[in-house]
Amino acid sequence: LIGSGNMGSGLAKHISKAAHSLVITGRNAAKASELARTFGATFKDKAAAEGADLVIVATPYADAVAALRSAGDLNGKVIVDITNPLTSDYMGLTIGHSTSAAEEIQKAFPAAKVVKAFNTMFAQVLAEGPTLAGKAVPAFFAGDDAGAKEAVKTFIQSMGLVPVDAGGLKNARYLEPLAGLNVYFGYGAGRGTAITPAWIGIQ
Repeated sequence: LIGSGNMGSGLAKHISKAAHSLVITGRNAAKASELARTFGATFKDKAAAEGADLVIVATPYADAVAALRSAGDLNGKVIVDITNPLTSDYMGLTIGHSTSAAEEIQKAFPAAKVVKAFNTMFAQVLAEGPTLAGKAVPAFFAGDDAGAKEAVKTFIQSMGLVPVDAGGLKNARYLEPLAGLNVYFGYGAGRGTAITPAWIGIQ
């Protein structure tokens, strides 16, 4: 897990509950180390991706490629991209239509297998979940590698969330604006973080 912010903390909580072996790293070593201690994980300052089945990037999108490069050799690794390319005021996207954060990360690491996931839910939902209003929260995921997608699906299920296959990696072009709309409803329109996308009939 790369990143020790709100989303990283929420993921760390559920990964720990699901009894996975977790390694945490981050730009702020003290914060990442403290998060690791909180959830019984291992902190690594360097080569954090070594031996990992999944590498989760939970940084701001602008920092994602550099953070992943600092994690070590990612050839053949499954990268779970939870980032959203948000503007500084969180009310818009910096890229879209013809590409996505996930696709740009895949371009930066062509020998890795990128799967988009977890980007459509608030950190507070992750921290308080995996249920919301009595129902398991859906976690959309998209990717081009079938084996990587199956691994991420199993990972999502292990945390008590409902995995929803959103197709190929280019469909991150839809998931990222959906996250932006979610941010607008939650903060721009003042409806709070209990707002999260869910579709009738998926559960």
